[in-house]
Amino acid sequence: MGHACSHKDEEGGYEGKWYGFPPLRNALIAGVIAGTGMILGHLGIITGLYENLFFLIAIPIGAYHWVREGLEDLIHEHAIDIEMLMIAATLGAIILGLWDEAATLVILYAAAEGVEHITYARTRSSIRKLLDLAPKEAVRIRNGTEEVVLADQLQVGDIFLVKPGAGIPTDGIIVKGRSSINEAAVTGESIPAEKQEGMKVFAATLNVDGALEVRATATFKDNTLMKMIHMVEEAQEQKGKMQTFIEKFGRKYTPAILFVSLILIVVPPLFGIPFNELAIRGVVLLIAAAPCALVMSTPVAVAAGIGSAGKRGILIRGGIHLENLGKTKAVAFDKTGTLTTGTPAVTDIIALNGDEPEVLRIAYTVERYSDHPIAWAIIKRAETEGIKAHGAVGESALPGQAATAIIDGTPWFAGRPEYFTGTAMDAETQRTTEKFRAEGKTVIFVGTQENVIGIIAVRDQVRPNAKAMIDELHTMGVATVMLTGDNGVTAKAVAADLGIDDIRADLKPEDKTAAIISLKETYGTVVMIGDGINDAPALARATVGMAMGTIGTDAAIEAADVALMADDLSKVPEAIAFGQKALSVSNQNIVFSVAVLAILIPGALLGVLGVTLAVIFHEASELLAVGNGLRVAKR
Repeated sequence: MGHACSHKDEEGGYEGKWYGFPPLRNALIAGVIAGTGMILGHLGIITGLYENLFFLIAIPIGAYHWVREGLEDLIHEHAIDIEMLMIAATLGAIILGLWDEAATLVILYAAAEGVEHITYARTRSSIRKLLDLAPKEAVRIRNGTEEVVLADQLQVGDIFLVKPGAGIPTDGIIVKGRSSINEAAVTGESIPAEKQEGMKVFAATLNVDGALEVRATATFKDNTLMKMIHMVEEAQEQKGKMQTFIEKFGRKYTPAILFVSLILIVVPPLFGIPFNELAIRGVVLLIAAAPCALVMSTPVAVAAGIGSAGKRGILIRGGIHLENLGKTKAVAFDKTGTLTTGTPAVTDIIALNGDEPEVLRIAYTVERYSDHPIAWAIIKRAETEGIKAHGAVGESALPGQAATAIIDGTPWFAGRPEYFTGTAMDAETQRTTEKFRAEGKTVIFVGTQENVIGIIAVRDQVRPNAKAMIDELHTMGVATVMLTGDNGVTAKAVAADLGIDDIRADLKPEDKTAAIISLKETYGTVVMIGDGINDAPALARATVGMAMGTIGTDAAIEAADVALMADDLSKVPEAIAFGQKALSVSNQNIVFSVAVLAILIPGALLGVLGVTLAVIFHEASELLAVGNGLRVAKR
């Protein structure tokens, strides 16, 4: 079909006034000229040839853009597209002496195409408006001196200053200062993130309340925001199965309509049938049967959905993936780092002999120099509560068992219950230990070899919005599955907290891939959510692979069909909702477009429709399809 009813001329987007958009501007000028001729003719001021002269001037002005597009497709792609139908209809009307109808056809078609083009162009360019959030200048620091430079002059390794309330010009790592950063432009998350030295910041995010010195890790052209924009623009060009099928259908349908119309125009006179009446029907058929609304049934919806999702930190890599999201029947989750934060935290402190602060203080003293994740959880809890360590010596680790330190001459330990073999465990302590383990928690005893004074329970924390996300998926009719390499007890505990439908634990990477194959056989369309790297085989095997928390991670973005820029699980049902809405709107447009053709084609063949009515109905249906497609962008 070539680029019929497409957005070929406006791939770069358009943000100016509608009347400055070339196709619309030409349609407006042509309309004024033709309208003037019609009015003067109606008033009797001019007649015949002079009235037609106005139409003769208006027709090439109004037709310039879409005729050029049709001829380019014919010459370069050897494609007979919808523009060729309109060219034939215009010439046919002129040959029949229907100058006013020909002008009406040209102007209304040009106007409808112009509206469609500018709508698509603005949909494409809307994601680029995010660039307005990135400052055009930066304060670079060299040899202790501040200098204002253009943001695109920053090089990797440059140090730049970001004052409170200022935007961040490019990606970097904080080398001095701490602040809250509003990352909504990149992640779609409205709550500012707390940042300090050593943490990443990203272009077009806003520094809220503290001065920062940042070392650039990317140039302006290669920063995270530019990569996002580039990905969204590429994705909007990727076609889904539905759109591909419609275009293939159009390649056969459009030439067929042109052939039938030519038969109506050329053949009847050979058999003595009056030329004029059937020729008019042939011209009307060219207009009425042009499938513009059908062709635009999915691309606008897809472009609107991908663009709007991109502005919310959901990068969908193509129309096929948006379409598949709309068909989702089950979502499979990796556990660690996806449903959970991937960072253990202290959940419980039980004092058996003494008080809870002292249990934590002893554990902190023993663990404070350890680099084990469980030790980090204890250290963080103690520091949060303002606990001060005892004076101690001989801090050391007993790998896989415990950590120890000597406090006031006495060896103290923090470790697994199995290490305290010499300690009698009463029934209550036994029940507490078993209860914590059943909840998927790691149990740490604190005490001496002879006397355990307390129990600390640690567990990887479920993300705060994970339960709400699972509930929303269930409301949408989507099944949920956990695929994890963790042990069954821990997996069941987390799944029970979240209300997940199915649990598959103790899985190796190849087991996760096999599980995805099995789930696809059961549900059909399956989304897999993981970190985009460790779960790459399962992500690749799923209908849609979704990586979350990929901000600034090129490998994760490239590994997935959908990338969630923030660690925000609420984006999962939101992404599926975008797909469902795009699919629903596309189906509505297809049904509507086919129904319009089913009415207009018989009307043209039976002579019920004239040229003007056919143009009005045709262009109105196209604009309705475009307007309906744009609803996908509204959430």
